[in-house]
Amino acid sequence: MPKKKTALTIEERLQQALVPAEEQPYEVPENWVWVRLGAVCYASKEKSNDFSNDIKYIGLEHLEKDKGIVGFGSADKVKSTKNAFKEGQILYGRLRPYLNKHDITSFDGVCSTDILVFEATNLVANVLVDKFFNLPFFIEYVVSNSKGINLPRVSEEIVLNTTFPLPPLSEQQRIVERIEELFAKLDEAKERLQEVADSFVVRKAAILHKAFTGELTKQWRRENGVSDESWEEKKLGEVGSWLGGGTPSTSREEYWENGNILWITSKDMKSTVIEDTLMKVNEIGVKNSSANYIEKPALLVVMRSGILRRTFPVAMVKKPFTVNQDLKAIIPDEDDLEFLYWMLLSNEQRILNACMKNGTTVESINSNALKDLTFKCPTLPEQHEIVRLIDDLLARERAAQQAAEQALASIDLMKKSILARAFRGELGTNKASEASALELLQQVLAEN
Repeated sequence: MPKKKTALTIEERLQQALVPAEEQPYEVPENWVWVRLGAVCYASKEKSNDFSNDIKYIGLEHLEKDKGIVGFGSADKVKSTKNAFKEGQILYGRLRPYLNKHDITSFDGVCSTDILVFEATNLVANVLVDKFFNLPFFIEYVVSNSKGINLPRVSEEIVLNTTFPLPPLSEQQRIVERIEELFAKLDEAKERLQEVADSFVVRKAAILHKAFTGELTKQWRRENGVSDESWEEKKLGEVGSWLGGGTPSTSREEYWENGNILWITSKDMKSTVIEDTLMKVNEIGVKNSSANYIEKPALLVVMRSGILRRTFPVAMVKKPFTVNQDLKAIIPDEDDLEFLYWMLLSNEQRILNACMKNGTTVESINSNALKDLTFKCPTLPEQHEIVRLIDDLLARERAAQQAAEQALASIDLMKKSILARAFRGELGTNKASEASALELLQQVLAEN
């Protein structure tokens, strides 16, 4: 007969729970203790085959990094055994642990088997464990111990074997309150900064609207004795020469070999001024195709591309170039190139609404409709002033946007710093006179 397993003594169970000094990541206050997470937390094994439509289901798609649970589905859509969870338990996404998806539930339900369900014991607050999952050293640990190449997963055993700095219970509560207090202030600041970062597009549109209704240069006209009636209506087709393009045969290497002439396609239309292109053609390629070699500065517009569903790409080019058949180059006779660029951007939605061809397989702009587009055109000196003011105002707006984005990044770093300090006992909340967490651990082990 096999021998019965002998129950572990309290001392043996204590040794299993404690982390040897050589495995402790860093020093903590004297009344704290390093334990295995499994000593203060356990994985729920409860399963469910209840597929009622009123049972809430959490899949990995319902868990987001830094946001936690963002929704739920219905169990009637999932016809296989799932993990069951109760309100207050911790859900942790074991698939791709580097995504760090987890949260505390506020309702009962079932979840994907790729979500582990953890329950804190009376030794630790579950909210503290949930915050612990955000620590960089924990994330590094589970990632390095996950299995699988394309779809790495971490086991509950690995998670529960991690080292956990356990404070006294009263200190845990103070830590959680302090973290939430600091995070609330940071979140408030983050919300304001996000509004600044997100409103750049709106502020840019407002600047362009003022520019092309004459409001932006109203004071300039007064100072320079220019009449408010000096703006004249003009069609886009009247501003200068319009040239199309073509594609030299890509099967003829001699057309592209050592190419030094910009060959611009819609894929290159990603900046205000195009300085480089994905492909360059040589003189032989230009001569043996319908592509036009253009030396003068020009305005470029996309005439045919799926991107026209969302936007009307416009760019400038100030060095010799060619374009493919999906673009048009507009070479101004007298008007300021940059003025025309900003004018077209300010009329983007109007162009998409009025100039799109109907019934085409690929979205296209009607060339004649675009040439018939009318706009109010000021004198050339006022065009120069409009461009100067737009550049100046947008530079300030971009600086404000970049400052907001940098501050947003620093807030995330501050949160990480706060968490790191919290689990080191450095938030100024620890009271050395309080009973040690080790004493509580020994008491609980003795009672169980």
